[in-house]
Parts: sequence; C-alpha cells; structure tokens
Amino acid sequence: MSDTQQIKDKLDIVELIGEYVKLKPAGTNHKGLCPFHNEKSPSFMASRERQTFKCFGCGKGGDIFTFVQEIEGMSFVEALKLLADKAGIELTRQVNEVQGNQKNRIKEINLQAARFYHNVLIKLEAAKPAREYLRKRNLTDNTIEQWQIGYIPEQWDLLTKYLLKKGFSIDDLVASGLTIKRDNANPKTYRGFYDRFRGRIMFPIRDVHGGVVGFTGRVLVETEKSGGKYVNTPQTIVYDKSRIVFGLDKAKQAIRKQDRIVMVEGQMDVIACHQAGFTNVVATSGTALTEFQVKILKRYSANMNMAFDADDAGQAAAKRGIAVALEKGMHMKVIQIPEGKGADPDECVSQYPDVWQQAVDNATDIMQWYIDKAFKNKDLTKPRDKQSIVDEVLPDINLLPYAVEKDHWMGELASRIGVDIQILRQDARRIASQTPQRKVNQSPQEEGTIQKEKKTRLEQLLEQFFALTLQYPSETMQLIYDLPDQVIDGTSYIPLYEALKTSYTQGSSLDSALVRANVPAASQAQFDNLLLQAEWEFAEMSKEKALEQAKQIQAQLLDLWKKQKRQTIQTALAQAEKAGDQDAISKLLQQFQSLS
Repeated sequence: MSDTQQIKDKLDIVELIGEYVKLKPAGTNHKGLCPFHNEKSPSFMASRERQTFKCFGCGKGGDIFTFVQEIEGMSFVEALKLLADKAGIELTRQVNEVQGNQKNRIKEINLQAARFYHNVLIKLEAAKPAREYLRKRNLTDNTIEQWQIGYIPEQWDLLTKYLLKKGFSIDDLVASGLTIKRDNANPKTYRGFYDRFRGRIMFPIRDVHGGVVGFTGRVLVETEKSGGKYVNTPQTIVYDKSRIVFGLDKAKQAIRKQDRIVMVEGQMDVIACHQAGFTNVVATSGTALTEFQVKILKRYSANMNMAFDADDAGQAAAKRGIAVALEKGMHMKVIQIPEGKGADPDECVSQYPDVWQQAVDNATDIMQWYIDKAFKNKDLTKPRDKQSIVDEVLPDINLLPYAVEKDHWMGELASRIGVDIQILRQDARRIASQTPQRKVNQSPQEEGTIQKEKKTRLEQLLEQFFALTLQYPSETMQLIYDLPDQVIDGTSYIPLYEALKTSYTQGSSLDSALVRANVPAASQAQFDNLLLQAEWEFAEMSKEKALEQAKQIQAQLLDLWKKQKRQTIQTALAQAEKAGDQDAISKLLQQFQSLS
C-alpha cells in the first residue's frame, strides 16, 4: 500500500479540517465557513466517507493532501511529511526526496541548534549567569524545558563547528542564518565563518506545527559591540517574521477552546503568561500584525484581546496591525493593565495574576478605546475640536466590514459628540474617498481571495442537473435518458453521463459506488465534487420539488443547446449562400426548421 493511501486510511479529513475551521454535521457530511476566502454564509463542505472537501463559493476542492498544501502553502512533499507525522507513518519511497529538500535540511539544522543551545544552558558552567538571569525572571525549570530556552557563550564559532561535525554543509548553515560568512571566507578551511548569536540567551521560534524555524537571542551582558539587546534570525526560506506568530504552536488548542486570542508584544510576556496558566497567549515578536498572521490566527478564533505599550510608538505600531485585523473581520479589544500593577504583561502576570485575568476579561472594545482616546483633552464647545475627533475616529470605524457593527459605533460617536448620525455618514463617505486603498504584496491565496474559474452557462446547468440526479436518482433518472446526447457532446460531463446510464442499466437503481466504479479515473474528482454539491444544495429539498427543478433545468438545457445550434447553422448558411451551394442550403434549412 502506498504512503499516501496509508495516510488517508489513518487520518480523518473532517477531524483534520476541524483543526482549522469549525465544521457542523450536515446530513452525512460536515459544513462550515471556507478557510480559503472571506465569507459570511458557509459554502464549505467536507465528506468523511469520500475523504474530500469542496467549497462552492471559491471552487477549491480536493483531498487531505490538497487541503494541507493550500492552507499551509506547502509543496506536496512537505504536506506528505506533515501528514505522515500526524498519522504515525514512516515514509518509504518519498523519504529521500523529503530529506534532500534544502528547506527540510535547514529545519533540521534549527532543530539541532535548539538542542545544542538548550544543553549548553542546563549543563555547562559557562551558562551559570544565564541560568541566574532566568531565575530572576521567575522562569521555572519546567518552563525552560518546555520552551527549550538555551544559551550560547561569547565564542566566535562554537555552534558552527558543532553543526559541521554533525555533517551539515557550510552553505546550508549560512542559508539558515545561524552562520555568517565574511567576504574573505574560505569554504574549504571554514575560515571566515562565525556564529550570528554569541553571548545570548536563545529562544527558539517555532511555526504553528512546532517546527523550529528561527531564533531570538537576548544579550546577557550588554556592551558597545553587542549589536542590540535582541537579535533575530534573518529572513530565510523557512523563516519569515511576517508569517510567524510566536507561541501559537503551544497556544492554538487553548485559543480554540476559549475562543479568544490574547496578543502581547514580547516573547517573555508569552512565556510568563503560559507559565502562570494563561495558555491562549501569543506574540508577533515586536512587529505589527500582518495579513498572513491574521489569517492564521483566525483559523482558531475571531476574537482578539491585545496588550501593547502605552507609549505613542507602541500604539502606532499596534494600530497598523489592528487595522489589518479589523478589515479581516476580527473582533478586537484592548487590555489595559491598571496603574501600579506592572509595566507589561510579564510583570503583571508574575506579581498579580488575578489582576491580569481581570484585565483580559474586562478588555475594552477597540472602537470604544479609540473613541475614549480621541475625546481626551478636547473641548466639545469648539467646532474644530469636534471635527478633530471625527477625523481621528471615523477612518477606524470605516475599517469595520460589518454594517450593523459600523452603524453602532457611528451612533455612539454621534451621540457623544452631539451631532446627527447623518452628518457623520457624510463625513464617513468623505474620509473613505480620501483614504487610499492599502496595497498588499501577497498572493491571492495569502490574501484569502481565490479566483473562481468561470463556467459557461451550459456547464452551470449541467452541473446542477447531474447533482440533482445524484441526490434524487429514482425521480430524475428518466430525464437523463430523455436528454439528447448532442446536448452533452463536447463537454466534460460525457464520461459521467455514460457512467450514469450504464450504472442504472446494470442495477436498475442508481448506487453512487457503482457509478463511481464506472466513471473513468480522470473524472472521479468531478463525480466526488458533484456528490458534495448535491448534498449541499439539494439535501433538504422534497422529491416533488427536486423533480420539478430537474425538469426546468432540462428544458433550459434544451433551449440553450437549440439556440447555440441555430447560431452554428446560421453561420454555415451564410457560408453556403456565399458559395452558392444549394444542396447545403437546403439541408441546413431543414435542420434549422427541425429546431423550432
């Protein structure tokens, strides 16, 4: 049995997709909101029986491997390895290809580096100052182990030499970002290559699946040559800071269970919160939220409570990310730590865990926070101050994608400022017309908008016709026989059309397994998609209504086919008349009249 078939037999596609999007039973299938594009009404369906999925909104569909490739942006080989790990299957034929991929080699380098750093921290005498620092930060041995925190002494090439001895190439070490190459470096003697991280406490950065993709190094003793308190892995083929949410691999289940993301700024904030039992906490590691990060987070919850620095720079950085999240439909709140109860989440949760819990539970809606902030130090007797408040808050209200929510905050602002809401709506239109559209340098998949392949009217009608037939075969099968073969000629539905007639003849009733057995391999995906569509669109329809609709579609198919046939005949007639071919003209006229 092939690796792919073993994985399909071991894993349940509904459970796997359920890790990314909430699904509810719908007959024999499960449905929910599509994870590939923004939608308000569910158009996504997964079938446990057929181990397939289909979205009738954006057109995406396939099997368990297709889903992982699409949702994670992986190659087939990467998806294969991920699913094999989940299924507990050791790959055979493809394993050499997996190991030979540079992306996977760099992930292995990072994994070995994380182990090295961690062992140095817990075992070597040289790491004693680092252990003392972490104790002062109130981190327990269990937390240090859980997060695999490490240390690297102030030596030039300690890690590089270690990894070279492990058999990794110098080119891959440089590509991983762990080793830096000087201009005069000699790859034969390894002279001129040195460690990026030296004299630092090391925090592994993991992707959502727990794979180590990079590191943050916090300097232990700051000097003029330290190069900054924090140094991060540069962008590599496995690490892009705009795509990584720190701590999500450990927080995702708690986020899903609590239906709430708590977003903080620093990695120590995340670790301290998890140690105190607040396990739904993540961070973007000092960068503003990006669209890709929002997309990942929204798989687990659409509710986010955010804590950020109170200074202007911290608020400005947070606001850029908040704008992205609001546009994508996230429900945002602001966590405000009471004065005197800690300068940041790390300090607050370590000393006042109950206060932190209350601050999270009582977080202020982001729009309320924006409005309250805008009213500070303003004199409402002055028209210019009123306008200043409006100009500050309305652009944020305009970001909201939902009309009811937008109208609520428009009314709140109008009430507090003392103007008619219609006046604000005029200003909102003015501001919207003056606000340039944000440009996003991302692929359609990352942006969450997938171009749906356009279908002809004939294809749309045939799709509905066959879906109805599969859902209600005894009521509609005769209509298949009554449909002239010429209507389907030249379309992709010919193999299915023949398989339906053959199966019905063989069994005197329509069995989906029998039909699938008669469908050529190249058309089986089409058949599976139609079964899902049949369940999605027509499962709750009465048999009488199904027959009536099938008859209407059959009539539309015949009318459309006749119209297209007449156009073809008219074109041929014009050519025959131009050539003076009387026999051809006579035959074409007869054909035209037969279609009337």
